[in-house]
Amino acid sequence: MISILAQERLLGAALGTAFASVVIFEQRRRLYQSISRSHPEPKEPIFGRKSRQELAHSWNKSVDKALGPLIESLSSRGW
Repeated sequence: MISILAQERLLGAALGTAFASVVIFEQRRRLYQSISRSHPEPKEPIFGRKSRQELAHSWNKSVDKALGPLIESLSSRGW
């Protein structure tokens, strides 16, 4: 059986951990709230939908061009 002194230490450690967790959670919550109030999110994205699609298309083409030979080589080996 565990001694009373050990039980008190375990209880103190558990309560201390719980208290510290609550304090840290509250501090982070208040910090995030203050940041969100001072810096609201933009209502419209920086780039329009068409320019984002063009950028994605250009990115995909360049990746295909750069990695195409590697993929073909690995495919021919059965990977």
